[in-house]
Amino acid sequence: MTVASILLILVAAVLLVAGLAGGSSPLLITSIAASLLAAVALVVGARQAAATRAATGRTRPAGPAGPRMAYGAGVGQPEIPLQHVPPTVGTGWRQPPGAPSGSDLRPRPAPGPGADEPLDEPDAQQVRPDDEALVARLATPVHVVQGRPRYHLASCPHLLDRVPSRIPVAEAVELGFTPCARCAPATALLADSRPS
Repeated sequence: MTVASILLILVAAVLLVAGLAGGSSPLLITSIAASLLAAVALVVGARQAAATRAATGRTRPAGPAGPRMAYGAGVGQPEIPLQHVPPTVGTGWRQPPGAPSGSDLRPRPAPGPGADEPLDEPDAQQVRPDDEALVARLATPVHVVQGRPRYHLASCPHLLDRVPSRIPVAEAVELGFTPCARCAPATALLADSRPS
């Protein structure tokens, strides 16, 4: 089929040139018809080739050394497909496995019953329950560090040398974060939300 389509393309080209040179409409129309037949022949040939490959189980042509085999595959053993791993160089930053994605900011639970928080973790700010309920309805952004249980103001010294995420305080409370005693975000947020 491929040979027939190439011949039809050549005939169409010759008819096109002759039709343009002589100003003949029938030659131009015949050229268009030959082009369409060439296209149909190419499609039919491609489908036949795909069907033949599927019937024989061969999905890619063999190279000069024959079919590719995985390491350790011998003659007469089935081919084990090699995994394709896309390159990471020059494609921009890719997030490493297990790193925070921004969608899972919940503080990590302590490793076991009675386990203490990290030594460098500040205490939780003591807040009255009614003030805690008011803070939980605010949309003001606070800063959280993945794996740590506190939320902070942007100016908190505990955030130095850490990569915080900025989320609304209502979301932080919903996710289980508690206010930091060092920067007292609940007090500051309540003071900002109350009318002067």
